[in-house]
Amino acid sequence: MTSHTTNLINFVFEIANKLRGPYRPPQYRKVMLPMTVLRRLDCVLAPTKEQVLKEYEKLQARGLEGDALHKVLARKASQGREHPLYNISPYTFEKLLADPENIATNLTSYINGFSESARVIFEAFGFESEIEKLDKANRLYLIVKEFADPRIDLHPDRVSNHDMGTVFEELVRKFNEQANEEAGDHFTPREVIRLMAHLLYTEDEEVYTPGIARTIYDPTAGTGGMLSVSEEYITEQNPQAHLALYGQEYNEESWAICRSDLLIKDEPVDNITFGDTLLPGTNENGDGHPEKTFHYMLANPPFGVEWKPQEDYVKKEHKELGFNGRFGPGLPRINDGATLFLLHMLSKMKPSPEQGGSEKGGEGSKIAIVFNGSPLFNGEPGPSESNIRRWIIENDWLDAIIALPDQLFYNTGIYTYIWLVSNRKPIDRKGKVQLIDGTRHYRKMKKSLGNKRNELGDEHIEALTRLYAGFTDGATCRVGGNDEPTERVCSKVFDNRDFGYLKVTVERPLRLNFQASAERIERLWQETAFVNLAKSKKRKNQAEMEAEVKAGEATHQRIMDILQSLDDQLYNDRAEFEPRLKAAFKDAGEKLPAPIKKAILNALSERDPEAAICRDSKGNPEPDTELRDTEIVPLPADIPLPLPIGYDKDADNSQLLDLVRDHCEDYLAQEVLPFIDDAWIDHDKTKVGYEIPINRHFYVYEPPRPLEEIEQDIQSLEGEILEMLKKVTA
Repeated sequence: MTSHTTNLINFVFEIANKLRGPYRPPQYRKVMLPMTVLRRLDCVLAPTKEQVLKEYEKLQARGLEGDALHKVLARKASQGREHPLYNISPYTFEKLLADPENIATNLTSYINGFSESARVIFEAFGFESEIEKLDKANRLYLIVKEFADPRIDLHPDRVSNHDMGTVFEELVRKFNEQANEEAGDHFTPREVIRLMAHLLYTEDEEVYTPGIARTIYDPTAGTGGMLSVSEEYITEQNPQAHLALYGQEYNEESWAICRSDLLIKDEPVDNITFGDTLLPGTNENGDGHPEKTFHYMLANPPFGVEWKPQEDYVKKEHKELGFNGRFGPGLPRINDGATLFLLHMLSKMKPSPEQGGSEKGGEGSKIAIVFNGSPLFNGEPGPSESNIRRWIIENDWLDAIIALPDQLFYNTGIYTYIWLVSNRKPIDRKGKVQLIDGTRHYRKMKKSLGNKRNELGDEHIEALTRLYAGFTDGATCRVGGNDEPTERVCSKVFDNRDFGYLKVTVERPLRLNFQASAERIERLWQETAFVNLAKSKKRKNQAEMEAEVKAGEATHQRIMDILQSLDDQLYNDRAEFEPRLKAAFKDAGEKLPAPIKKAILNALSERDPEAAICRDSKGNPEPDTELRDTEIVPLPADIPLPLPIGYDKDADNSQLLDLVRDHCEDYLAQEVLPFIDDAWIDHDKTKVGYEIPINRHFYVYEPPRPLEEIEQDIQSLEGEILEMLKKVTA
C-alpha cells in the first residue's frame, strides 16, 4: 500500500469522525462509501463536464427527451468509451457548496443526473435516505465540503484503478471492524489475490497469446478485487488480450463498489450481477449467470458460515437434479457451506480438451479458491464433503493445494488454503496432486491490521509460484527469514488414489452370560417391549382401555412368576440357557413372542469375555455392537479410478468389494488379528472416503528439550520470582 493510498484512507476516516452524533461508528460506512464513489466519479467526469452539458442543451432544444435523449447523449458524451458514463446535472462538488441552503436537493439532483449504470450504484447504497438524514443533522454541507478538499483528489491520473480498489477494500475492512463483522465474512488481502493470479495463470501460455479472448468469473465478487488483479496481471504481459470479467455479489454495498470500479474502467457492469449465487438461476436474485461457462474462476467464499437460508433450494436441487445440477456428489454440513461454491464453479467449467467442443476438444477451465481447513477432512464417507473430494479427485480435477500462513486475513487468524482445480491439467500433472507448504512463507507486518499480522512479500509469491511450476516431489526451500532459516521440504506430489481410503467395520463376537437372579429380573421393567404389554392402544372406549391394561398387568405377573421359578444358576452359553427359558414358558402354558423373548434375554444377560459366542440360526457369530470398531484402510496401490461405487448414502458396494476384499482381509490379518484374534470384517458396511491431510504430510518431528535444560529454566524463573517477592515485601 503506497503512502498516498494510506493518506487517502486516513483522510476519509478523519471525515467519518465528523459524523459522530447522528451516526454511530458502525454506521459511518452508509455515508462514507457512497461519498467516496461519488467523489471518484466527479473527478473522472470533470474534464468533459462542460461538453456534456452543452450537448445536453442541444438535444433538449431538438425536442429529445426520455430514453431517446439518453441514448443519443450516451453516444455523444461517452466518446472513446464503450459503456456510457456521464452526468447531465449542472452540479459538481464545487457548485454544490456554492448553494448551501439547497445542498440536499441539489445533491439528489446531481446523483439523479448520472447515466443509468451509475444511478443504480447509488440506489444500491440507499444513499438518498442518508442525504436527508445528514441534512436534518446539519452535517451534509460539512461532509461535501470535506470531500471537495484537494487532498482527496480521486482523479484516475492521481489515483490508479488498482490503488482505488485498495482504498475501497481498506475502507470496507475498517468499517467492518467497527461493526464487528463475523470472521467468515472477510476480504481477501491483495497479496493473496496476487498469489492466486500467479498460480492460476502460470504455465498457461494461451492466455498470453496476443488477441486471445478469455472470461474470468468470481461468484463471490465482493468489491471486485480478484477480477481486477487478474485483469492487471494478464494485461501487463499481454496488453492485447480481450478479457471479459463476470461476477456475482449478494451484499449491495460491495456490489455497488464493484460496479463503480468497472464503470470507471469502462467495462461492462451488467456482467456483475446482484443476488445469491447458491440459489438456482430460475430464482429472482439467484445464479446470475446460468448456462454460462468461464475459462478462469477465482473465489474466496465465506467459510464457517451457515447456508441455512439456502438450504431448501440447495437440497431440492441435489435431490431432484443430482449430477445434472450443481450439487450432485453431496452436501457439506449446514454450518460451513464453502464447498458449495466450489461445486457451483465446477458446474461452470468449459468442456475439457478431452471432451467435445471442437475437433481438438474443449478449452477447459482453471479454478483458484480459498478455503479454511474444513474442506480438507470434514465429513464421513458418503454424500458429504468426503464425496465432494472424491468426485473432484477421481475426475482428476484437483491440481494443487497451497497451505498459507496464519494471521494473513484481516478478520480471522486461522490457516487458509488455496485449492487449484482444473479440467485441463498438463500431461505431466494428470493423475497427480501437488501439495505445497507455504505456512512459513511470510514476513511480520510492522503494524497489524485487525487479525492480519503477517503478509506475503513479492519474494514469497515468487517462491510459491516456482514450487508450483516446478512440480517436484520433495522440493525444498529455505524458510524462517533471518530467524534461524532452515531448509524444509515444501512440495510433495501424490497419486490421486493416495487420498482415498476404505472405512471398514471390524466386528467382534457377542459373548453373554445369563442368570435369572432377582436383580436381573428387575431389569425387565426397563425393556420397552415388556412395559408396553400393559399399555392400551384404545383411545375412545374407556372400558376397553382399562380391560386391556388390566390384561397386560396380568401378563406381567405371569412372566415374572415364570422367571422367578427358574434357578439362579449362571449360564455362560446362550444356546444352553435359551432352551430352559422356552421350556419354562411352555410348562406354564404361556406364549413367548419374539419381542418378549428378546426383552427377557436382554434383561437377564451381561457381557462376559469368557462366555461362549452367541450365534444366529445359521451358526454365524453375532456381532457385539459395543465392541464394533472401524479401521481406515488405504486404497490398494493398483486400484483404478474412478471407483465402482455410487455417491448415494446406501450405494451398492458389491463391485468395489470385488477389487478390495482381499486387500482388506490382508490388512485385518496384519494389523488387527495379532491383537484381537476373534475379529472379522463386515464387508457389506465398507465405505469409500477421501481426505487431504496436508499438515500431516509436512509434519517434522521436533524432539523436546533435554530435562536438564528445562530444569535450569525453572530454577532461573524461581529465582526471579523470589527476587520480585523480596522487593514487594521490603
